[in-house]
Parts: sequence; structure tokens; C-alpha cells
Amino acid sequence: MSQKQPIIVIDRETGKEFEETVLGEKWIRWAYQDSSSGLIEKLMFRSAVLSKVMGWFFDNSLSKGQIQKTIDELSIDTSEFADPQESFGSFNEFFYRHLKDGTRPYDEGADTIVSPADGRVLVLPQLDEDTFIPVKGHPFSIRKMLPGIADRFIGGALAIVRLCPADYHRYHFPCAGEIVDAKDIPGAYHSVSPIALGAGPDVFGENKRSYTLVKTENAGTMCYVEVGAFGVGSIVNTKTSGHVEKMDEKGYFKFGGSTVVVVFEPGTVNFSEDLVANSAAGKETLVKVGQPFATVA
Repeated sequence: MSQKQPIIVIDRETGKEFEETVLGEKWIRWAYQDSSSGLIEKLMFRSAVLSKVMGWFFDNSLSKGQIQKTIDELSIDTSEFADPQESFGSFNEFFYRHLKDGTRPYDEGADTIVSPADGRVLVLPQLDEDTFIPVKGHPFSIRKMLPGIADRFIGGALAIVRLCPADYHRYHFPCAGEIVDAKDIPGAYHSVSPIALGAGPDVFGENKRSYTLVKTENAGTMCYVEVGAFGVGSIVNTKTSGHVEKMDEKGYFKFGGSTVVVVFEPGTVNFSEDLVANSAAGKETLVKVGQPFATVA
């Protein structure tokens, strides 16, 4: 088995690096890094069966016992919860919880694009080719991720927001606009952990995902992509048509690590300098939904 490499993330609010705690880390490393696990990896992560079974369990009241254990293991701040912990009827109700009003303040300026979710961010400010590289040495195809609509975004900019089980799992619109198209794409259920990404599967081109095209007020047409992952019972989009305002809820993920990708057309946005610098160094930045993310070019 490959030697363990810690996942290091930069906390945007403190500027300090920390090692990420990964739920089920030993199993992910076994599936993706152990040379003997090829068949098991295919059975577990390419099929929807196990993820659907997990989804059923986490929707069931039998899963309530996992809530406190997860809060303790991941040091989740319960003071942010909009509803009391004892009100959650299942683990998933805890997982896609609402937050108290005002917990995620945001810049309302028309020229500011905000982070669409809590998560670990990598940005690529210039999509010069038909690949982007969120993990060193492993290219991913935009044409595979966005079949039929990729051409308009080549030469543009892209951001990946990777959510972990500790994060708030509702995602929001980063700016105002009008929804003009949406599509669900079936696929595999690979983990979105850097452990899996580093092993080489084209997560963004192979996994189950949904995309929404939003004609923004000031930043061209944006493609907003939700990527499913191992253990994710479903991607639930609660806003699927019409006009949207900045920070309107777009939807939520049920249990499992999950990812939001936002892609912009050429010449429309400039990502925040700290995100660009950290990404260029190959490091993710922990960002909260609503924090400044980019500005209109």
C-alpha cells in the first residue's frame, strides 16, 4: 500500500495550515491505493448499489446514533444549527441541516462573486486547454465533465469547492441571474477525497453529476455543477428555474463527500488573489459560503 500522505488545507480565516480528518480514511486508501483492491473498487465505487443502501440507512431513524459521534470526531460547531440537535430524526436531517440566520454573512455588491458552499477550494483562473488539474499529475477533461456544452467555457475560469462531512451541506448561488438550462448526468460514485483523486479516476468526468446554466447579471453565463460521490444518497436541487438572487439556496447533498464546480466563460471573472496563490501552490483553501470568491472582470 502507498505511504500515507496527509491532506493539508489552508484555513482562510487564520492563514494557517491544518491536516484534514477523513471519515473512513482507511477504507478509501485501501480501495484506491492498495494494488489488490481493483475489483472491490469497481464494485463499491462504480455501482450505485452500496451508496443507495447507505442512503437508505442515513435517511432512517436507526442512524440517529451516528450524529453525536460525528459531531465529536469532526469538531462540528453546534451553535450554528438553526434547529436543536435532538430535533433531527435521522443522520441525513443532521447532515443537510439549516444554519441560523446571519451565520454566513456575504458581500451584496453586484460585482462580487461569493463562494457557493462551505468547502475546500481550488481555482484555475485560465482554462487554456481542454483539461484542468486539481491534483498534480492527473488531468481531467472538461469535455467529459460537460458533454455538449464545454466549448463556450474553454479559455474561461473554473473553481472546485470540495465539501467534507464536517461542512454545511447546502449550496447557494454565488451571484444573481436567470436559470436557462439544467441536466442530470448518470455516472459512477467515486470518492471526491484527494486520496481518490490522486489515484487517477476522472471523478469530474465519470461521477454522477448535475449541471445548471445560469445567465448571470454581470458575469456572463456560468455553469454550476454538483458532483455526486461515494455514499451520497442524492443531489437535491431545490431551485431549478427562474430568477435567482445571490446566496439563494440552490440545493443540498445528502450524506457523503460532495463537490460543487463553478465554470465561467472567458474574460468574465477574476478569482480572489489568495485562492489563486494557494491553488498555484497545490493547496486547497477552506472557505465558507458567502465569502468573497471572485470579482466581475
